Amino acid sequence: MTMVRQTKQRAAVIEVLRTSRAHPDAAGVHAAVRTQLPSVSLGTVYRTLDALVRDGVLVTIERAGQATRYDYRHEGEEHHHAVCRGCGAIFDVEVGALPYLPKAALPSGFQVTDVRLEFMGVCPGCAERAAN
Repeated sequence: MTMVRQTKQRAAVIEVLRTSRAHPDAAGVHAAVRTQLPSVSLGTVYRTLDALVRDGVLVTIERAGQATRYDYRHEGEEHHHAVCRGCGAIFDVEVGALPYLPKAALPSGFQVTDVRLEFMGVCPGCAERAAN
């Protein structure tokens, strides 16, 4: 884990992601940070996001052909994601809400450092629109 130097730009990026459940992309983070720091550049936001991902403060949610989205890792709060194939909305799925998953048959000596589970489907709004 690297030590990310704390600047006002980094503090603002962290605060935006810490308080958001929207899983914003870099442009969304940039727009939110600009309300506090109007002169912050998109490049600074990208560099900050990259550093925070490397430091384990953020996780990325990546979909082919779409902008990378970011999620703050709240200490002690483990969750996975459900992604709507219709509108692209991302929902948090708390680990406690999931049934027990047996340990996968991993190669001998393999050390798990992270688990990411994504549910792909259609949200209620998109399902209702498709039914009409």
